[in-house]
Amino acid sequence: MKRSLCLTALSALALAGNALADRVVSIGFSGPLSGGAASYGKDTQSGVEMAIAELNRTGIRVKGEKVTFKLVSLDDRYLPNETATNVKRLTSQDINVIFVPHSGGILTVQPLTSRENFLLAAYSSEPKILEANNPMTFMLPPRYDNYLQPFAQTQMKAFGKRLALVGTSSAYGKQWTEAISAEWKKQGGTVLRDNSVDYNTTVDYSSAVTKALSEKPDVMFIGGPSQPTALVIKAAREQGFKGGFIVMDQAKFEQMDTVIPAAYLSGSVGVLPTKEFPGTSIFVNQYQKAYKKIPTSEAGLNYMGMHVIAKAMELAGTTSDPKAIRAKLDAAARALPLSKTVYKLAGVTPDGHVDAEFIIASVRNGKYTKLRVPKVYK
Repeated sequence: MKRSLCLTALSALALAGNALADRVVSIGFSGPLSGGAASYGKDTQSGVEMAIAELNRTGIRVKGEKVTFKLVSLDDRYLPNETATNVKRLTSQDINVIFVPHSGGILTVQPLTSRENFLLAAYSSEPKILEANNPMTFMLPPRYDNYLQPFAQTQMKAFGKRLALVGTSSAYGKQWTEAISAEWKKQGGTVLRDNSVDYNTTVDYSSAVTKALSEKPDVMFIGGPSQPTALVIKAAREQGFKGGFIVMDQAKFEQMDTVIPAAYLSGSVGVLPTKEFPGTSIFVNQYQKAYKKIPTSEAGLNYMGMHVIAKAMELAGTTSDPKAIRAKLDAAARALPLSKTVYKLAGVTPDGHVDAEFIIASVRNGKYTKLRVPKVYK
């Protein structure tokens, strides 16, 4: 009889526990988790993952209900058609916030946001993302067209007017190549033959670099994920190139100098390492403790973006209405604690763009010099 009463009591406690269980909210992610861009994809994923772990430890409440987040990640191998397939699969599971970290995938799924009813957290600096005027897009990094003028001016003055093109051949890489070519010509330089290659599949960059160097460039435009970009620099330096590099913002100095000698990077312009930004020490230390590596802006901006989205859910009083969440992003960004902002955060613009300080720099002999970015674009 006593045993029966104990079992009944335990059952009642279990039912009560279930009744008080947290609401589980799934967050979607579709990015390259295999192939040549896998390290890049995992860096973006890690930022969302780290924010979710923090939110689940501290706990948030939406309309008084405790919320627990779960990250559901799918590999799209950097292929836009697979991004679209993944998005449909995620939304079929009632997931209405999805992170996508590459422009080809973002531009492909933007038209799906209203029909599939989800908020697109877009990690790419491609200006066309904002120009689409999509009301359900939340763009995390600065537009790369802010960097064109200072990159070209700095390198042309330091090295000369002949620019070689050896960027990645992805959709994002092609847009960057066109944009830097136009800016280089605008400033009076000469743009040489386009030797772009697929950084996602290429293993040996010697041939592409040899073709580029045969035209005697002063500066090389390069870039894609950090690891293959480092191999392009390695091939160029080992073939005797003494000029400068314009490094696309996807590649990060702090990752490249773990692959190649830091001296190879001297004479480059690119994105200032996250650890060099003022006020990032708390995030950098926490990330290094969790992941045993130095964080880049891929991790930092996605971490901050997830915290902004969670705060927007609190303010909107919903985890399931992406339109209402999107409407509260600016207020959420302004209300975010300083310890969670990583970069200096002013808010979110009406077109859904994070308004945060971002810095580019030139590097010589391991020392970074910040470059002035004209406020031409949002």
